[in-house]
Amino acid sequence: MTASDVRDWDPGDGRHSTPSTTRPPAWSADLPPHPTADLPPVPSDRGSAAPDLFEVVEHFREGLVVCDATGVVRHVSPVAERLLPGVTPGELLSAAGVPGLSDGNAGGFSYRGRRLTARQVPLSGARCCWYVEDVTDSVGRADALLAERARSAFLAVVGDKLGNPLHPDRAAAAVVRLAVPTLAEVAVLVLAPRAGRARWWRASRADDETPMVDSGALAAAELPAAVADGLTGIEPHAVDWLVEQAIDAGLLPGLAGSAARVVPLPGRDAPVGVLLVARRATGWYDEADVELIRAFTARAGAALTTALLYRDQAEVADTLQASLLPVEPAEAAGVQWGTAYRPAQAGLRIGGDFYGSHRLADGGSVFFLGDVSGKGVEAAVLTGQLRQCLQALHRLESHPGRLLRLLNDALLETTQAHGQGRFATIVLGVARPQRDGGLTLTLAGGGHLPPLVLRASGEVESVPLRGMLIGVVPDPRVGEVTVRLAPGETCLLYSDGVTEARGGRRGDEQFGTERLVTALSGCQRMPAPALAERVEQITCDWLAHGDHDDIAVLALRATGPSGRESRHLHSVPTPADPDQQEETDA
Repeated sequence: MTASDVRDWDPGDGRHSTPSTTRPPAWSADLPPHPTADLPPVPSDRGSAAPDLFEVVEHFREGLVVCDATGVVRHVSPVAERLLPGVTPGELLSAAGVPGLSDGNAGGFSYRGRRLTARQVPLSGARCCWYVEDVTDSVGRADALLAERARSAFLAVVGDKLGNPLHPDRAAAAVVRLAVPTLAEVAVLVLAPRAGRARWWRASRADDETPMVDSGALAAAELPAAVADGLTGIEPHAVDWLVEQAIDAGLLPGLAGSAARVVPLPGRDAPVGVLLVARRATGWYDEADVELIRAFTARAGAALTTALLYRDQAEVADTLQASLLPVEPAEAAGVQWGTAYRPAQAGLRIGGDFYGSHRLADGGSVFFLGDVSGKGVEAAVLTGQLRQCLQALHRLESHPGRLLRLLNDALLETTQAHGQGRFATIVLGVARPQRDGGLTLTLAGGGHLPPLVLRASGEVESVPLRGMLIGVVPDPRVGEVTVRLAPGETCLLYSDGVTEARGGRRGDEQFGTERLVTALSGCQRMPAPALAERVEQITCDWLAHGDHDDIAVLALRATGPSGRESRHLHSVPTPADPDQQEETDA
């Protein structure tokens, strides 16, 4: 070994190791006693002797192993002694059993729990020198960084995928599908029991395919003890028997001997469910795995809690909307009813317009159509209150004027008690059949649009009905009028959503009463349901899909002496008798 062999050696990064004092460097007999004997002395301005070259080499960051031409180890630096305790001077390097050195292939390798890199440098005389470096810490940091990036990317995908489903079933299926294969080979989500049964979803790993998801239900008493504990917020730790019990419950078929873990999914007051993960690995879930599962379940719990809350609210909303929807008029002798209804907010299915009818003991019918101020849920709630008031009050008072005043007092009391400034308009009437098949209508008006009467001749008349709003003053002025309908004639009640509909060629022109009268002219042969639908259709055509107020239409037609009770239909019904069938065909 000459000076040219070590002239370009890297002195390292400052990490020094103490030269070995346990054993001196070993040299073969054919090498000079010291490799620096033929080098000229190094001048020193301090008068000290030139440093020993191998004294410098022994402080390198990398360990050095020098071999002769036959592969026999001639020198091992102190760093190399620590990294490669199996390498001994005077023995063949290949016999040391160090991967990467024994086979002569440079690169990275693992040795006795450490991660090392080796590079070979040829020396003069067919000798060589191996530079060995411990990169365990740097590789560990790089692996940790990659693992953290993968973890963050996985949780980002989870947050994105679980941010959309608002249906509990779809959210649960998404949770188990996302858990495989990152967290487990089989993932089972068990929701908190409802009505004594717990629903579960399971995703199983498939080769190069999307995980297969199935679902089922178990009685709460059949849940494994660890799952039941998890549903109370306890995260089980010693669960060696979990896999067996889960297999017995049918949750983990064919996974005997697997590693499993149960982690609760946080909810509002209690866990919304638990996640059971299992994999066919010999090792248990370590702390890093458990932390990732907990981060996953935190996001899954939030998504499921949101979905379940949305479901509960939707159920409440559907129940309330069903109770607030307009009730179809009760069947009555001599009367054919027709209705049409379109709320301003179609997604709610309810609004501030209302109509209906109730039979009287004397054979007549109380009927009404009204409009509450405002739109949406608040207006719909008030319409529900008005309908219920009318349902109760018509049993006490059947005269339209007096009944409307009682309704005014009830509405005024309700709005004042709740500090609301709500009011309503309404037309309320009583229809009594006559012997000739006609109807006598006694109408009372509370600030609503006057009804229209479609005569047998095809002419349209406006009923001169006036009156004040109800729910504003204690003793309102109520208009009253009596109208006679001959057989085949129709009275039409409608809300301002019809006449105030804005559309037309410019898009801002009101439909108006004149256009409504023109549209009704000549429709005297139409059954009441078809007439109501016609009014709704022409109004919607005028709107051209634009915004509109609540639309409500109530038509009542005198069926004639041979008429019979007919069911309400939203489309054109079968006429009440053969004569009407002939009229419709004509």
